[in-house]
Amino acid sequence: MALSDMKIVARSLRHRSFSTATTAIMVAVAVALLLTLLALRESAARAFLRGTGNMHILVCADDSPLSGVLNSIFYARAPRRPLTWALYEKLSADPRLAWSIPVQHGDSFRGFPTIASTPELFTKFEPVDGEAWQFAQGRGLSSGESGIWEIVLGADAARGTGIRVGDTIVITHGTDKNGHQHDDHPFTVVGVLKPTGSPHDRAVFMSLMATWIMHADDARHAESGPAAVEPTEANLKESEKLITGIYMRARTREGSDAGPAIGMAYSDLRKDVRLTVARPSDEVTNLLRIVGNVDRIVLVIAWVVLASSAVSVMLALYNSMEQRRRQIAVLRVLGATPMRIAGLVITESAIVGLIGAAAGLLLFVLGGFVAVGIVQSELGLVLRLQPDPRDVVIVILGTLGLSMLAGLIPAVIGYRTDVVRQLRPLG
Repeated sequence: MALSDMKIVARSLRHRSFSTATTAIMVAVAVALLLTLLALRESAARAFLRGTGNMHILVCADDSPLSGVLNSIFYARAPRRPLTWALYEKLSADPRLAWSIPVQHGDSFRGFPTIASTPELFTKFEPVDGEAWQFAQGRGLSSGESGIWEIVLGADAARGTGIRVGDTIVITHGTDKNGHQHDDHPFTVVGVLKPTGSPHDRAVFMSLMATWIMHADDARHAESGPAAVEPTEANLKESEKLITGIYMRARTREGSDAGPAIGMAYSDLRKDVRLTVARPSDEVTNLLRIVGNVDRIVLVIAWVVLASSAVSVMLALYNSMEQRRRQIAVLRVLGATPMRIAGLVITESAIVGLIGAAAGLLLFVLGGFVAVGIVQSELGLVLRLQPDPRDVVIVILGTLGLSMLAGLIPAVIGYRTDVVRQLRPLG
């Protein structure tokens, strides 16, 4: 197309700047929505699988294996039913296990969930399989009595609260920010973890013994008042030693993440009706399969929205054709062929589509950044919106194609413009 033709198209777009901008915005929103959904499909799967780490089995007392995984690993809510310490000791003695780590959830610090455990959580459990914990500041929990009143913050918890190594904090009972504070038991922050890209970045890590003592203290004072015996590690009752879950890894060959011990231990644990037993990676896969059915519906809707934006391009051009018939007639008199006129209209619709696609790509980058931040703060999922370049090309080419199709009907109108009739004197 000649340079003069592009000037004609540019002048037409400027003349209808409001209509052009409105139509391009509609295209941009549709493109951004579609790119976001395509990027989220893969990113969400990776984010969920990161949290399960190198454990093979999760044991808890939740209503179902899936709810156990969501509560004990992704901190969806506090588990409702506990397990006894005696049961943990019995289960952890299984020779097929490489390690078992007790955890207790239920309290919080400024809205961030706590996970009470043992120092082995930082030495044996890997929040992302193959990637051990790393500290941005300080260290992990100490063993023995010296580590009881120590706290380690996940990367997001540290950033969200502004707390640093050496600060003193108190834990809130329960997950409600307005719950009562365990003021009688202050903790010292000894470490801040580097980001792992998992839900554990939101967690506040503390000693299992500390949470037992805090809750025993509350229960004893509620029962006996000032005469209550202050709980210590030595006088804790078995009924006060409760956990909400157990992270387990079965023995496998070095360098392998599979082996018969995993299936055998899993099957035997499921025979105990007191337990809810889950293989976290399997539960996450099942969850993604369920969500995938909805995901496909949403993608279809996104493509329908994109097609609707193409219709808006067609309507904008169609409505403008009535006002431009005289201009088209003049171009015909000056030597423009009907095909050239149709080409001008289709080029105009294509440019509107490209402007919308470019704006949609920018909106995807900016809006996706905000959305990822919200998902990370609310759900603890670290999403990296890195769409497949092929998807980006397909969406942009699809937008261009739909826009050009949208220009066909206005192009036909321009092609069939009656020159003699349109050049008759007005009035």
